[in-house]
Amino acid sequence: MADPVVASHLSLVLKAPPTISSPSQFLLQQHSKPMASSLNSAASLRLFASSSSSSSSAAARLSLRSTSLSFSSSLKSLAFSTLSRHKRGSAVSVSSTGGFSSVASPKCAASDPDQLKSAREDIKELLKSKFCHPILVRLGWHDAGTYNKNIEEWPRRGGANGSLRFEVELKHAANAGLVNALNLLQHIKDKYSGVTYADLFQLASATAIEEAGGPKIPMKYGRVDVSGPNECPEEGRLPAAGPPSPADHLREVFYRMGLNDKEIVALSGAHTLGRSRPDRSGWGKPETKYTKDGPGAPGGQSWTVQWLKFNNSYFKDIKAKRDEDLLVLPTDAVLFEDPSFKVYAEKYAEDQETFFKDYAEAHAKLSNLGAKFNPPED
Repeated sequence: MADPVVASHLSLVLKAPPTISSPSQFLLQQHSKPMASSLNSAASLRLFASSSSSSSSAAARLSLRSTSLSFSSSLKSLAFSTLSRHKRGSAVSVSSTGGFSSVASPKCAASDPDQLKSAREDIKELLKSKFCHPILVRLGWHDAGTYNKNIEEWPRRGGANGSLRFEVELKHAANAGLVNALNLLQHIKDKYSGVTYADLFQLASATAIEEAGGPKIPMKYGRVDVSGPNECPEEGRLPAAGPPSPADHLREVFYRMGLNDKEIVALSGAHTLGRSRPDRSGWGKPETKYTKDGPGAPGGQSWTVQWLKFNNSYFKDIKAKRDEDLLVLPTDAVLFEDPSFKVYAEKYAEDQETFFKDYAEAHAKLSNLGAKFNPPED
């Protein structure tokens, strides 16, 4: 929605421990040197919307604050020992040549509550060492943001179902760089086989918001995973950053998910996290006074001064229009231009408590879109 918004907004980070950077975006080196190097360079991304400004195709525009890593080289970074151990629910395996391939995995039942709790603690430790808040937010949003409320059949309707772990969906332009988020979480998935990918992605996203100083998200768990790559949604369901008519585009995409104007603006506020790199997304400056020293790989342009802290500064900074070192995309600026969006944007710029309340509700709603729960919802 959004390198919750949404990431776009979303908002999906990172020089010493070299790590993170693609925010959500998202990533880091943890098991082998090649992985560390690619993660280091992955620095930032738009949380939810695509950032391609020059492509004429909708798919190309769906590239969200992605990292500079090419998809093929990113996939190679997954070829390390943890992924070679194919477990229940695992969606990847390493070939003899070190490549990456999708494999079908059995559907998972409800996640184990105790394992979910332990996984959350491991995610919190990961955030402390890797500063990967943005990319983890982006991962959860992009798994859920493919939902189409006009399709009843699961999993064809898309949504939070763990399908983003498969290569076919990772190759979608809007998901560039998210293989790094999988790298970050795979060892946690291996450790807690009783947690589904669908739940793990949403758990990581919500935990990243909370650990960055944001509101507590009222989450629920028990999402079922899709069983194979043939159940991934088609490309083109995620928002773009620079469409000809930003307001119309945001409404077209988010209304399809069943979200309203207030939720669109609230989720856009997640851009308080993360940064963009022109060589990777086509948006932003190569470096600013706020990003030249990292953390993680230096460079890029952030939406806010403290781009690893979740607050309402995104709205304040867009409204003030005083700092040329801060990024404002067409889909950001329109929040204060469109009459309906402006009502909420103005309110959030003045009242952080209201923003936090509305954001938490919108994020929780997004995280449940299209999900199939086991046991079934009442």
